[in-house]
Amino acid sequence: MTNSVEVRVVDSGDGGPAGVATVRVGETLLDAAMAAGADISATCGRRGKCRSCRVKIVDGDMPPPTLQDRVQLGHDAVLERFRLSCQTQVIAPCEIMVAPPRAETGHQILAGTGDADMGSLDISSGVEKTFVEAVAPMEEDNQSTDAQEITDKLPGATDTTVPLAVLRRIPSVLREDSGRLTATTFANRIIHVEPGDTTQHMYGMAFDIGTTSVVGTLVDLRSGEQLADVGNVNPQAVHGGDLMSRIAFAQFDEKKLATLRGEILKAINAFIVEACAKADVGVEHVYKIVVVGNTCMHHIFLGIDTSHVGLAPYAPVINRSILLASSEVPLKGAPNAMVCLLPIIAGFVGADTTAAILATKIHESSETRCLVDIGTNGEVVMGSKDGLMACSAPAGPALEGGQILQGMRAAIGAIEKVHIDDDVHLGVIGDQKPIGICGSGLIDAVANMIDAELIDGAGRLRNRDFDQLPENLRARFKSEGRARSIVLAFVEESGIDEEIILTQMDIRQLQLAKAAIYAGIVMLQTVMSVADDDLHELYVCGGFGSYINMESAIKIRLVPNLPLERISYFGNAALMGAQIALLSETERASADKIVQSIEHVALATHPAFQEIFVEACNLIDIDHKEVRKKIRREAQETAVI
Repeated sequence: MTNSVEVRVVDSGDGGPAGVATVRVGETLLDAAMAAGADISATCGRRGKCRSCRVKIVDGDMPPPTLQDRVQLGHDAVLERFRLSCQTQVIAPCEIMVAPPRAETGHQILAGTGDADMGSLDISSGVEKTFVEAVAPMEEDNQSTDAQEITDKLPGATDTTVPLAVLRRIPSVLREDSGRLTATTFANRIIHVEPGDTTQHMYGMAFDIGTTSVVGTLVDLRSGEQLADVGNVNPQAVHGGDLMSRIAFAQFDEKKLATLRGEILKAINAFIVEACAKADVGVEHVYKIVVVGNTCMHHIFLGIDTSHVGLAPYAPVINRSILLASSEVPLKGAPNAMVCLLPIIAGFVGADTTAAILATKIHESSETRCLVDIGTNGEVVMGSKDGLMACSAPAGPALEGGQILQGMRAAIGAIEKVHIDDDVHLGVIGDQKPIGICGSGLIDAVANMIDAELIDGAGRLRNRDFDQLPENLRARFKSEGRARSIVLAFVEESGIDEEIILTQMDIRQLQLAKAAIYAGIVMLQTVMSVADDDLHELYVCGGFGSYINMESAIKIRLVPNLPLERISYFGNAALMGAQIALLSETERASADKIVQSIEHVALATHPAFQEIFVEACNLIDIDHKEVRKKIRREAQETAVI
C-alpha cells in the first residue's frame, strides 16, 4: 500500500477542475493545493492565525478539526467541511475547493450553496496581563503598602485581595526594575507579578488524561495558536489496563492511591516542561491549565479516594467544576497557573465526555446527534438541544492496542490499514516495516477477514476447507495445539525479526471492545426511541484511530450501519473541548449547565442489556427490532421511560 494519495482541487467560481497533485499522507492541504497550482496563500505564515488559506473538503475523508479551525472558522463552518489548509494534514484521496479571497472587513466564506457566516470562537481565557509603573512607598507619614502601590494601577474590577504566594514576590519585584512590572490576573484576581513588560507572553495548556494515554497541548492564550503537542502512555497503566483494575489496585489503600497520583502528576509536570521547551516558552508564563479525564483519572489527579467509585452505586465524590491554584495540586511544572477541571456527569461518564460535548456542540443541535468517544473507557451521548442522555461503554484497552498480543499505540511501525484479496496487504505508519498493530489496523484486519471468509460471523478463525482459499492466504494460517492465528507479516517482512500475527484471542478482545460501544449506542437509541433513520449524525471521537476506515467500523458493527455521510470522525473531542474551555471562560462556565441537563443511563439496570451486549459481540448484522421492543416493554413496566 502506498503512502502517496491524489488531491484534486476545484475552482471556487464554477466548481470546475483547477488541478491535481499527488502528495504524501501527512503533508498539508495547503501544500497539496499549491502543488496543484491553486491560487492560495497563508498570510500568517502557516501558523493558523488567519483564514486566508481556508478550503472546503468537497469529497473524500474529512480530517478532524484542529483548535485553530474552531478559533478562526467557527463550529458551523467546521461542520460545513471547511478547514484551514495550513493546519490540516492529508489523510486520504480527496477533493477540495479553495475559498475565494475575502475582504478584510468581511466575514463570509463559501458554503455549499452560497456564502455562510463564520462565527469564530471568541477568545476570552480569563487571563489578563497589565504592565504598570509603580513606585515603592516613600513616606512614613501617610504610608501606603507595596501591594497597594501595585493594585492602585490595575483595572478597577481587579480584586485587591492578593494571594500569599504573590505577596511574597511583591517586595523584590516592585524594586527590581524601578517599579516597571507586569501583573497577571485570572478572573480579575492577581495570580502573578514579575519585573518588566511581559504582556506578550501568555500561555495555557489543555490535558486529556485517559486510562491508556495522556495528551496535552500548549496554546497561546492571546491568539489561540497551538504551539506544541505532548503525550505518551499513562504511567499508571502498569497497575492495570482498565479503570476497575486501577481502582482495585488503590482501593482503601492511601499509599497506593498516592502512588497512582504521584505517577500522573510527575507525567503532567514533565509534559509542561517538554511543551514549553519545544515552543521556547518559560514555564512561569503558563497561567491556565484545563484538565479533563474520566471520573477515576479526575479523582486520582486530585488525590481523591476512588474506592467507592468502583462500588455500586458508583457515585463520584464531586461532579461540579473545580478551580485550584497549581500549588494546591501541586503542579510544580507551572508554578503560576490556575488549574481548571471540568465537571463530571456520572461515576463512569467523566469530564472528558463533558469536554467532548463542548467540542461537538450536540447540546445546541436541532437534530438528534450522537457522539461516541471510543477508548478504554468509552462513552456515548445522544440527543439534541431538547435533551441529552449519556452512558458508559467500557471497551477496555483493545482498541488502543492493549491486551492484543502484538498490539501497540498508533505510532511509527504500527499496522494501521489492512487489505485482503488473494493475499494480505498492509499500510504501516511511517512507511516502515511493521512492528505491531494499532486499533485502526485491528478493525481493518477483522473487517477484511470477514469479506475474505477467513473468520465467520461469530469471530471464529477458519479451521477447514483451506483448499478453497488462495495459496498465499492458506500459508498464513497457523495452529499450535488449540491456539490458532493468522500471519499478517512474515519474519522477513516485519521489523522485529518475528512474525506479526493476529490470534483468535486478539479477535475475541476486539469483539468484546466493539460490542460494548455498539451496545451502548443501541441502548440509547432504544431508550430514546431513535431509529437509525432519525439519527442525523454520528460523531466518532477518540485519539486511537485518526485514520480509522469507517466502512470497516460499520462492517464489524463497531458503529451502526448508517450512510457514511452521516458518520464523522471528530478526532480527540475531549482534548478539543479542553482547549475550547482553555480559550473561553464562557464555554468553561457553560459546562456546568450542560452537565446538569444530562440524564445518565446506567446500562446494568436494564434487564435486556446483557442480551444486546452478547448479540453485539457477533460480527454480522441482525435486526434489533424485537430486542428493542422487549426493552421498551420492560422499561415501561419499571417506569424508566
